[in-house]
Amino acid sequence: MQPSMKMIQQMQNKMAKIQEELEDTNVEGTAGGGVVTATANGQRALLSVKIDPSAVDPDDVEMLEDLILAAVQDAMEKASALAEDKMGALTGGMKIPGLM
Repeated sequence: MQPSMKMIQQMQNKMAKIQEELEDTNVEGTAGGGVVTATANGQRALLSVKIDPSAVDPDDVEMLEDLILAAVQDAMEKASALAEDKMGALTGGMKIPGLM
């Protein structure tokens, strides 16, 4: 059974709406008990990094770098999960290359 053009167009419209929602939805990743916070949108674009001054130790820059990396990774994982959740509702859980 082949999908009709109308069904394909409806799916494309829903997909475009989901992409807009993902762009407008922000997620936060944290590290070090919240001393570093990274914000990304649902399309996995990093928007900001906030660092509590207490995390800044000139003698231990490596720790701060690790905290930043962990916070960004946390935000990206949350953004990916959000995208998979929203797209999964459209695709019925199928993994379609290029969509997620």
